Amino acid sequence: MVEKYVFGSPFETEAVTEQIMAKTDVTTIVCGEIVVEDGFYYQYHMEETDVIYGLGEANRGINKRGYQYVSRCTDDPNHTEDKTSLYGAHNFIVLSGKQHVGLFFDYPSTICFDIGYTRQDLLTVRCDHADLYLYVITGESVYDVVKQFRKIIGTSYIAPKYAFGFGQSRWGYKTAEDIETVVQKYRENQIPIDMVYLDIDYMQDYKDFTVNAERFPAFGQFVQKMKGEQIHLIPIIDAGVKIEKGYDIYEEGVEKGYFCKREDGSEFVASVWPGWTHFPDVLNPEARAWFGGKYEILTNLGIDGFWNDMNEPAIFYSEEGIRALNQAISEHVKTFGVDKMIDNPDAIPFDARGILEQIQNNPEDYKRFYHNVNGKMVRHDLVHNLFGFNMTRAAGEALKKIAPDKKMLLFSRSSYIGMHRYGGIWTGDNQSWWSHILLNLKMMPSLNMCGFLYTGADLGGFGSNTTRDLLLRWLALGVFTPLMRNHTALGTREQECYQFEQIADFRHVIGVRYRLIPYLYSTYIKAANQNDMYFRPLGFDFPEDRRAIETEDQLLLGDEAMIAPVYTQNVSGRTVYLPEEMQFVKFMPDGTIYKETLPSGTHYVEIALNEVPLFIRKGKCIPVVDVAQSVDAIDMSTIKYLGYDNATYTIVE
Repeated sequence: MVEKYVFGSPFETEAVTEQIMAKTDVTTIVCGEIVVEDGFYYQYHMEETDVIYGLGEANRGINKRGYQYVSRCTDDPNHTEDKTSLYGAHNFIVLSGKQHVGLFFDYPSTICFDIGYTRQDLLTVRCDHADLYLYVITGESVYDVVKQFRKIIGTSYIAPKYAFGFGQSRWGYKTAEDIETVVQKYRENQIPIDMVYLDIDYMQDYKDFTVNAERFPAFGQFVQKMKGEQIHLIPIIDAGVKIEKGYDIYEEGVEKGYFCKREDGSEFVASVWPGWTHFPDVLNPEARAWFGGKYEILTNLGIDGFWNDMNEPAIFYSEEGIRALNQAISEHVKTFGVDKMIDNPDAIPFDARGILEQIQNNPEDYKRFYHNVNGKMVRHDLVHNLFGFNMTRAAGEALKKIAPDKKMLLFSRSSYIGMHRYGGIWTGDNQSWWSHILLNLKMMPSLNMCGFLYTGADLGGFGSNTTRDLLLRWLALGVFTPLMRNHTALGTREQECYQFEQIADFRHVIGVRYRLIPYLYSTYIKAANQNDMYFRPLGFDFPEDRRAIETEDQLLLGDEAMIAPVYTQNVSGRTVYLPEEMQFVKFMPDGTIYKETLPSGTHYVEIALNEVPLFIRKGKCIPVVDVAQSVDAIDMSTIKYLGYDNATYTIVE
C-alpha cells in the first residue's frame, strides 16, 4: 500500500509518475513521528535487529545503520568512509524488521539521514524547509516494498544491447590516432570490446557539442570507420557551456534566455573545464528541450551513445570565490610576507590553500543563481539535486525524438530518483583501491532499489594507479554489472588490458562477459519490464536467515545466480555463505567450466586471478554462448545451458 503525505509547498520533481491522493496535517505515520517546526523532522526508534536499506548511491554498506548520509549531489572524487555525500541523491529507505516500510522523501534540496549515528537506536531524517512529499509504502516483505516503489516511479531505462559489451575509456585520449591505437591493440590481442569513450579532449576548447577538427579530422567518417570495426564511440557532454563570442550555442542560449541567472537577471557565471561558463537552465522545459536538441549535432555524425558529466553541477570557482581567495592571500602577505608563502607554504598559519578548496563547489555559489520554472524564479540550492536528472532528461527526451526507433546509450554522473527513466549512472570518480571493489558491489542493489539498473563503476579505478591483480579482480565483478567500463584519469598509470603481462588472462575474463551477455541482457530486460531488481541482497530472498541478511559481499543476480567476487589482495580465494544448495561454477582460462555442487553453509572456494566465479541457484540454469569479439558477433546457435539438469530458462530480448 502506498500513501502520500504533503507538507508545505513542495517543488514538483516529477520523480513519481503515478497519481496518488495526498494527505495533509499528519504528525504520525505507520512507523515513526513527524515534527514540522522551522524545518522538517522524521524520527523512528529502531529495534536492535531492524535493517535499513536504500539511499541508492551512498557510502558504506547495504544496511545503512550506524552512519549519517546527506543527500546533496557533490563532486568529490575521494570516496573515503567518512564522506556523507556522493554524486547522487536518492532519498528512498526501507525499514525492515517486524514490519516492512518504505519511505521516499521527495525533496530536491539537502536532506540528512541520521541512521543510528547520533544515537544508535534512532533514525532521524531532517531538512531545512518543510516543503516536501513523503511517500509511505507498506508491504509483506522488504522486496514487496521495493517493487511497489519501483512501480510508482516508472519503468527503468533500457540500454541498447551493444552497451552490454566491454568499453575502454581514459581521460587523455586526445586524437583519432589514440583511439585507433586502443582499438587496434584490443583487436590484435583478441580481447572483446564494443565501445571506446571520448573524454573532454575530443572537444574544441572543451565546448559542448563541438569536435576538435585538428585532433579528429572528418569526425563523421571516423565514427563510421570505427563502426566498421564494431566499435561505438561514446562522447562526454559536460554541464557548463563556455562563454565565447562566436560559439553559437553560447550566443543562442544568451539570446533566448536559456541559461541560469542571478537574482538581478544577469547570467550566472562559474568556472569549469572550459573556463568561464553558463549553466543551461534544464529545469525550464523550453531550455531543456533546446539543450537536448543539441545532441543531434553529434548523432548526425553517427554517434549513438553519450555520458553526461560535471552535472551536480560542479563549480571550480565563481567570481566571488576568486575574490575570497585573493583577499585571503593578500591578508596573508600583509601579515607574514610573500617570502614565507613561497618558500614554505606548509607553514602558512592561515590556510589559503583551504580557501581554494572551499571555493570549489561552494554552497554559497549554489545560492547565487536561479532557474525559471513556469515563470517563477527558483533559487538553485533549493532544487540542487535535480540538475543532473534534468540534464539527462533533456538528452533522453531529445534522443527519443531524434531517433524514435533506436535505443541510445545514455548515462550520467549526478542523478535524482526519476532520472532512471531516461538513463543509467556510473558511480563517479572512484580510486584504484581494493576497498572500492567492495563499495562498487554494495552500491549495486541500493541503486536498483531506486530504479537505476544500468549501472557500473570505473573498473580498475579512476584515480590513483591500478595494479594487474586489482584490475583483474575488479573486471571479474564488472563481468556482471550492466555497465562494464575500464576508465582512468589523466596522469595515472595506463590501464588498458593489453598494458599488462599475460594478456591472455584479460582476454579470458572479458570473454566470459560475452559468453554471459544473453543471460545478463535478458535478466536486465526482465527487471526493467517487471519493476524488479537486477541485483538483490541475499536477505531479500532469505528473510528468515539472519546470516543471509548480514552477508553484504555477495549478491543475487536475477532469479538464477549469485555472485561473490574476490575483493582482497594476495588471496587465493574467499569464504562464501550459501543459504541454500548451489552449484559453484568457475569459468576457467582454458575455456572450460568447472562445476561443483555445494550444500548450504559456509565454504572456502579457491578462485585464481584468471578465473571468474559464479553460483547457480538450486534448480536453476543460465544460458551461455561461445566467446565473441563484439556483441553483434555473438552466435546464438552456440547456446548451451549451465546449471542444474532439467532446469529451463527463457531468454527475453
